[in-house]
Amino acid sequence: MILHPTPPPKTPAHPSSRTTPRTTLPLYPPIEPHRSGMLQVDDRHSVYWEECGAPQGVPVIFLHGGPGSGSAPYHRRFFDPTFWRIIVFDQRGAGRSRPLADITDNTTGHLIADIEKLRRHLNVARWLVFGGSWGATLALAYGESHPGRCLGFVLRGIFLARARELKWFLGGMEAIFPEAWRNFCKHLPPGERQNPATHYYARLIDDDPAVHMPAAAAWVRYENACSTLLPPVQNATPPNVGRKTLALARIEAHYFVHNMFLEDNQLLAHIDTISHLPCAIVQGRYDIVCPITSADALARAWPQCDYTIGDDAGHSALEPANCKGLIEAVQRMKAHMK
Repeated sequence: MILHPTPPPKTPAHPSSRTTPRTTLPLYPPIEPHRSGMLQVDDRHSVYWEECGAPQGVPVIFLHGGPGSGSAPYHRRFFDPTFWRIIVFDQRGAGRSRPLADITDNTTGHLIADIEKLRRHLNVARWLVFGGSWGATLALAYGESHPGRCLGFVLRGIFLARARELKWFLGGMEAIFPEAWRNFCKHLPPGERQNPATHYYARLIDDDPAVHMPAAAAWVRYENACSTLLPPVQNATPPNVGRKTLALARIEAHYFVHNMFLEDNQLLAHIDTISHLPCAIVQGRYDIVCPITSADALARAWPQCDYTIGDDAGHSALEPANCKGLIEAVQRMKAHMK
């Protein structure tokens, strides 16, 4: 594998500095879609999609995390808009897709089928697949199902959906973030704290907003608190708790209690179906949500991959080292697109 460790900063951050402002990140300038729409993928679900950048450029699809988080405007900004035909969409139940926060017929298999429907709808022959965290999981699952439709992969914060990774999220992170874990557990009575996923899920699918909304806020607060190297103070309480917060928490819990609708170790077991394709992996050394052991396992199974470790980064794509690593990885990927 080609290893690109991210060098440490020349000067240490001031101890009182909680996060690096987003304005310092090397993202491309803001860009608006030139085309967007809703694609009906079955009798119940329709998914939002958008295109920006070069209409005749090399297609790249952005797969957001969660599952259930939805896309954001900054997701368009990892790509050179003069080269890439940038396609972003919201997965079932997430973001601007409808119905929001819906878990009916919402599985990994359904999402893979939706990506294929969107590819055909947009008349794309093959595309680069870009995803982080759950988006990286979905990218691998999609690629292994449709390798002939992929030009390559750019993956960040590797999550292979193995049983030990699910167990880590729902308990192991206590070793690093005990305060966040205690706050997460406080929402449940003592007798339910040994199996938080099941008991949170029961609350999150309850029809009563007085039950599901506080559970959603607690779930998202826990995840946010563990997602950056230096958790910002504002993550203590998610702002504007609403249906999109519910979508993230409900859909994540739905996937967690169903083992992400994948067999244990499925993605690594079938990596040979796509390992001939170019791949770039960007991983924060101190990613607590998706620990580096998963990225290391994937990189060893994909010997020709381009592997960048951000030695001063956690999980978030907006950690400076991760952001820089992703943009540089996409730039290097251009050489494989000619």
